[in-house]
Amino acid sequence: MSPSVGGRAGAREWAGLAVLAVPTVLLGLDITVLYLALPELSADLRPSAVQSLWIMDVYGFLIAGLLITMGTVGDRTGRRRLLMIGLGAFAVASVAAAYAPTSEALIAARAALGVAGATLMPSTLALIRTMFTDVRQRSLAIGVWATMFALGMALGPLVGGVLLERFWWGSVFLVAVPVVLVVLAAAPVVLPEYRDPEPGRPDPISVVLSLLTVLPWVYAVKHGAAEGPDAHALLTAAAGTLFAVLFVRRQNRMPDPLLDLRLFRVPAFAAALVILLVVLVGVGGAMLLVTQHLQFVEGYRPLVVGLWMGPAALAMFLAAVGAPLLARRIRPGVVVGGASAVAAAGHLLLATADGPGSVGPVVTGFALVYLGLGAVAALGTDLVVGSAPPNRAGSAAAMSETAQELGFSLGVAVLGSVAGAVYRAAVRSHPDLGFDDATGTSLANAVSEGLSPAALDVARQAQTAGLTVVGAGTGLVIAVLAVVALVTLRGVGAVGSEPTVPAPERSAAR
Repeated sequence: MSPSVGGRAGAREWAGLAVLAVPTVLLGLDITVLYLALPELSADLRPSAVQSLWIMDVYGFLIAGLLITMGTVGDRTGRRRLLMIGLGAFAVASVAAAYAPTSEALIAARAALGVAGATLMPSTLALIRTMFTDVRQRSLAIGVWATMFALGMALGPLVGGVLLERFWWGSVFLVAVPVVLVVLAAAPVVLPEYRDPEPGRPDPISVVLSLLTVLPWVYAVKHGAAEGPDAHALLTAAAGTLFAVLFVRRQNRMPDPLLDLRLFRVPAFAAALVILLVVLVGVGGAMLLVTQHLQFVEGYRPLVVGLWMGPAALAMFLAAVGAPLLARRIRPGVVVGGASAVAAAGHLLLATADGPGSVGPVVTGFALVYLGLGAVAALGTDLVVGSAPPNRAGSAAAMSETAQELGFSLGVAVLGSVAGAVYRAAVRSHPDLGFDDATGTSLANAVSEGLSPAALDVARQAQTAGLTVVGAGTGLVIAVLAVVALVTLRGVGAVGSEPTVPAPERSAAR
C-alpha cells in the first residue's frame, strides 16, 4: 500500500461510495438468495441433480471466468460506462431468471447474470480506487465495499425467506430491478469516469485464452463434483492447465497484457489473493451446509432460517468496518492472521454439531466464520488493490474478485461434494430403510419424499456428519493459513504508515 497521493475525498466521493454499495449488495445477494428457494424451485422445474448444481453455481463460476477480461475492458473503455451497461444487462437477465419456464432456461438466465455481474464487480472496486486516493480513506472505503458484498451474501437467505413466505421462487430475482433503476439514475451524477489514458492495443487472443483457462477448470470441478474425478474431468482439467501455460507466456511477452502478472511480484498482493481464495472456499461450503442443516435437519421454515443467519451478517459487518480502523494501529498481517484464526475456530465449532438440536454451535460457528471473513475480505482486498498503480486498478480489482468468486463457488462445489459423499456412505449402511437413488443422495429429497421417521433420522444424522467432516477439515486448513498470513504479510506496515511493499512500475513501453 502507498501513502496518499492526492487530496482527501469529499461529500461527492462518499455519496459515490453509497451508490456503489447498492449493486455490491445486489451481487452478494444473488450468490446466496437461491439457497432457500431451491426446494420450491425444484418442485416446479424438476431439475436433475446436475442441473441443480448448475443453477446454483453457474452464476459465480461465469463471474470468476470473466472478471479479468471485464476489469481490463473497464480500464480501457471507462469504468462508469461499463458499470451502467452491466447494470442494465443484469436487470434484463434477472427478469428472465424470474420467469424461466424450464431448468435449461433458468441456467441460461443465471449464466447471463454471471456475465453481467462480471462487468459490475471490478468497475465498483476500481472506481473506489480512483475516488479515494488518501490511503486511510481508501482502506475504510474498501472495508465498506467488502462489507456490502459480504452483507449481501449473508442477507441472501433472509431476503429469500421473506419473499418465499409470500411469493413464488422467481421473486428472489426481481429484487434487482428497482435497485438497478436507482443506481442508473444516480451514477452519472456522483460517479467519476475513468479510463486508462494509454490502454495499449486490445488483445482478443488473450481474452480467448483466459476463458479457455478458467472454463475447462470450472467444468472439471462441476463434473468431478457430480461424477467423481474420472477421465473426463482429468482431461478437461489438463486442457485448462495447457491453456493457462499459453496464457501466462503470452502475458509475459506483451507490453500491454490483459493480466499484468508483474503484480504477483508484490508479496502482499500474491499472499492476499491466496488468503482470500482459501477463506472464501471455506465460506462457500459453510454457507451451503449451514443453510441445509437449519432447513432440513432442524426443520425450520425459510424465514426462520434467514433470521438464524442474522448474527453472522452482523458479525461480518462489524469486522469489515472495524478491521481497516484496527489496521491503522496494528499491522494488517496480524489482523488478517487473527481473523483467519477466528474463522478456523468457527469451522471447528461447526464440526461439533450432533444432529437435530445443534442450532447453538451451528449458528455460533457460522457467525465466527463470517466474523473472520469480514476482516479478511476488507484488508485482503485493500492489500490487493492498494498494491496496484491507479491505471491497473481494474485489473487488480478483477483478480481480487476472481479469487473470491472462484473460492466461494469452489467451496460450494467441492466441499458440498465432500459432504454429499459422507451422506451417501452413511445412508447406504442402512439398506433396509428404503433409500433409493434420489433419497440416498440428498436429504432434501429424503424430506420431500416423506420417508419413514427412522429413515429421516438416519438421513439427518448423515447430513450432520457431512457438516462435521467438512468443518473439521476446513478449520485445520484455515488455521494453517492464519500462520501463513502472519509470516507472508509481516512486512506490510500499518495503514497510513510509510509503504514497505512497492507497487510494480508501469511498463516502459507505456
